[in-house]
Amino acid sequence: MFQNLDLFKTAMSMARHAGLKQALTSQNVANADTPGYRAKAVTPFAELVPKPSDGFALKATRPAHLSPSTDFSSAAYSVRTNGEPNGNTVVLEDEIMNSVDAKRQHDRALAVYRASLGMLRSALSKQ
Repeated sequence: MFQNLDLFKTAMSMARHAGLKQALTSQNVANADTPGYRAKAVTPFAELVPKPSDGFALKATRPAHLSPSTDFSSAAYSVRTNGEPNGNTVVLEDEIMNSVDAKRQHDRALAVYRASLGMLRSALSKQ
């Protein structure tokens, strides 16, 4: 009954998205000196969630979208085109900001999960 709550699925998806963002950021930093390397950036999580005018329905762009088995490693990402003279497009300052943003997004997802779990526990304990 409680295993399919959309709020928990959204929090879990947000945490997975943050993990993918952190993985791409670390890959970009690791290749900062590689000539011709194109930095990658994941599609923002906010674009996966519809606007309030859409009735807050979750976007389902594929059959397993936002399910517990969702693998964000295949999520869409973009490749940056502005670059250095050696063709590398990694800007370390941007990667630091991306890393901090991924941490904040992950912390936010955990906070939503904890708050929702607390509300569910208090609702179930009252009779």
